[in-house]
Amino acid sequence: MTEKEKMLSQGLYSSHDTELKKDAMRSRRLTRLYNSTTEDEREYRLQLLKELFGSTGEHISVEPPFRCDYGSNTYIGENFYANFDCIILDVAKVFIGDNCLFGPRVCVFTPAHPIDAEVRNTGIEYGKEIHIGNNVWVGGNTVINPGVTIGNNVVIGSGSVVTKDIPDNVVAVGNPCKVIRPITDKDKKFWTDKLNEYKNS
Repeated sequence: MTEKEKMLSQGLYSSHDTELKKDAMRSRRLTRLYNSTTEDEREYRLQLLKELFGSTGEHISVEPPFRCDYGSNTYIGENFYANFDCIILDVAKVFIGDNCLFGPRVCVFTPAHPIDAEVRNTGIEYGKEIHIGNNVWVGGNTVINPGVTIGNNVVIGSGSVVTKDIPDNVVAVGNPCKVIRPITDKDKKFWTDKLNEYKNS
């Protein structure tokens, strides 16, 4: 297996590999171009994002500045929005569903390093995939750690550090991030009523 194949299989690999360095340079170039765009260059921004990421929906928006390791290992659904200072380190694959919102400074980290210092000092590392479902709102300054799955219809409170899987239809917050309550029909009614008030105002 190549080092890239080892990396994407979530095994140990060396990031000093020539192919991986080339891929990293590609992402640096594309993010540099993206981060230097202006707010009037929407079509160009979308073009760059589609070139950068493994796949995207037709309607996505990422506020500069944005950073990633490779970009090509990140797969994003429809109607994605990321506020300022988003970082996605995608040495393993990152899957983000439809209708997901990221607050400012959300960090998605797939890389991990050996606990043993001598092994870690060799430069060998590994990554674990992250899966984020549909209709997820991630509050600002949240860190999502390697190997985590976040379910559908989830709200992650700001400042959270997500170290374990989060199930569907809950509000979760904290360091470490924990479920604090389910999202219920009462929530749906409250916010539907608020929406109707807005529409009728």
